[in-house]
Amino acid sequence: MATAAPSAATRIAVVTGASSGIGAATARQLAAAGYRVVLTARRKDRIEALADEISAAGHSAAAYQLDVTDRAAVDEFATAFRTIGVLVNNAGGALGADPVATGDPADWRTMYETNVIGTLNLTQALLPKLEASGDGTVVVVSSTAGHSTYEGGGGYVAAKHGAHVLAETLRLEIVGRPVRVIEIAPGMVKTDEFALTRFGGDEEKAAKVYQGVAEPLSADDVADTITWAVTRPSHVNIDLLVVRPRAQASNTKIHRDL
Repeated sequence: MATAAPSAATRIAVVTGASSGIGAATARQLAAAGYRVVLTARRKDRIEALADEISAAGHSAAAYQLDVTDRAAVDEFATAFRTIGVLVNNAGGALGADPVATGDPADWRTMYETNVIGTLNLTQALLPKLEASGDGTVVVVSSTAGHSTYEGGGGYVAAKHGAHVLAETLRLEIVGRPVRVIEIAPGMVKTDEFALTRFGGDEEKAAKVYQGVAEPLSADDVADTITWAVTRPSHVNIDLLVVRPRAQASNTKIHRDL
């Protein structure tokens, strides 16, 4: 089936966490698909550089520095729009891999605030704009961690379960309104920052996450999946799409060539 071209009324796509990884890749691909992308993240220099790159490629992009956990800032951001077509809730991340017994409550709180409350903030603020477009789409980038547990992942797993439940509940609550709710749940994705951030900059620990895995997913792989789901005809809702590399059968079953 051919990709549906974005209409004039729904061609603005807001992408959170767009300064790197999946968010940056998604912004590039949605722009190439014809959307006017609005890049948000805390790192202003990164999103401004990406907006310049996208614009230089002949597409439309704007950068807006934003902390998704700051509700006042999110509400102010939302006033800039009359309608939008797509919201990609990508901002998130993991911190630490300690067991529940010794996990840092501050890390758990930060993960919940970013992955769940940040998604809630943007969704609440922009839902009226999405509905006003007559054909809106909310994307929640969760994780396979939002669907099954693994040792050492309690805080991240709890946060991503929260993101999954948010998407599932929202879909029930707004059925009949012109807004789709799509959840994309990636498995092992190798980006420049995810594992490094999780382990506090420890490059050795970060490298071990992907050790022996010939082809983990890339940010572009996930962005391609998001863009495909968003560009389906408007009556088609991809409720949940789980995407893993071939070498990964579950969160704990991974083939490694060691």
